[in-house]
Amino acid sequence: MTLKPLFDKVVVKQSKEKEQNVGGIILPTAAQEKQEVATVIAVGEGGVVDGKDIKMVVRVGDRVLYSKYAGSTFKIDGEEVTVIKQSDILAIVEE
Repeated sequence: MTLKPLFDKVVVKQSKEKEQNVGGIILPTAAQEKQEVATVIAVGEGGVVDGKDIKMVVRVGDRVLYSKYAGSTFKIDGEEVTVIKQSDILAIVEE
């Protein structure tokens, strides 16, 4: 299935989380906090949103850091994705 976000929306996918070792205790992925770094898999076209002209800055393939409680999470074709507004993206992660 292909997702095509509307206006200023961005679809991101979390990278695989690893089990975390904290002081000798292994935390399963279900007990860990949600990671806010993800890869962009689809980008809306921008346009006029709430009377403001929005230019999309992020591109497919960018790794981004976004607000902790931003967006809505969905399961598409068995994979979990999050749809967020571009304004909820705090930074593009460059390596």
